[in-house]
Amino acid sequence: MLAKSKKDFRCGMVSIVGRPNVGKSTLLNQIVGEKVAIVTKVPQTTRNQVRGIYNDERGQIVFIDTPGLHFGKDRLDRFMNLSSEGTAKEVDCLIHLVDTSRQVGEEEAHVVEQLKKVNTPIILGLNKADLKRNNTPDYIALWEKAKGQSVDQMKSLTLLALSGRERINIDKLLDIIFGYLPPGPALYPDDIICDVPQRMAVSDIVREKLFRLMRDEIPHSLGVVIEQMQERRKKTMWIKALVLVERETQKEIVIGKGGHILKKAGSQARAELEELFEKKVFLEFHVRVSKNWRDNISLLQELGYTHS
Repeated sequence: MLAKSKKDFRCGMVSIVGRPNVGKSTLLNQIVGEKVAIVTKVPQTTRNQVRGIYNDERGQIVFIDTPGLHFGKDRLDRFMNLSSEGTAKEVDCLIHLVDTSRQVGEEEAHVVEQLKKVNTPIILGLNKADLKRNNTPDYIALWEKAKGQSVDQMKSLTLLALSGRERINIDKLLDIIFGYLPPGPALYPDDIICDVPQRMAVSDIVREKLFRLMRDEIPHSLGVVIEQMQERRKKTMWIKALVLVERETQKEIVIGKGGHILKKAGSQARAELEELFEKKVFLEFHVRVSKNWRDNISLLQELGYTHS
């Protein structure tokens, strides 16, 4: 996909930030047109920066769907926050996505405190504008309090009502973003929509299925390590996944009575992976109790979390 002329072609990076579970992954998937990020009702399911790439005749936008900013306690939480805060200083534009159906809380104030120091242009994405409960005035007031001026005076802040799920104002959002991007060549070929490493993508798919099946039964002390991936006979992919929990009681929940949770998660993950790899997939699970794995630096690095 080529622009009308090279000088008109724009390319840059955009970070989507916000507190957990405000719809960042849903928005990214809608823009890109395919699933590149985990979408569940469980907060903090996105643990790494996920780059989704959007192309049209105007140029290329590289979106970074960051982990939700929240109050971190363990090393994994701290990585997630550092990951989100770090990208804010390295992009051409920021989307601060908020869920207007939820009341402003202490976490949201924390996010704004982090973002108010940034010189990057910010789009305040007032998400879920299609829902009846709408706290938009409170989110605007939060920004006005943090900056000490009205939104009309904030030259680097743009307000936009959105619905990622219903695609409300998605095209307008893209128009605004392209207005902020500098001229330049594409960073990725136009047939690539995501640059997540293969093992990490597989891990995310497996973790998503487990989260969806267990919902509130298990906390965020669940990790998935892809120990082995091997292509056999060209038409078959064999995958060995290790599921980490912190307590024996959690292990019992993950396995489920008669192993039904693991079996169902495996079946769902396998169907998606076969579509992804376009070949038959054999998926083998092991569940292991590893106390405080979220504070284990070497394990976190193995999982792709590189901040200390």
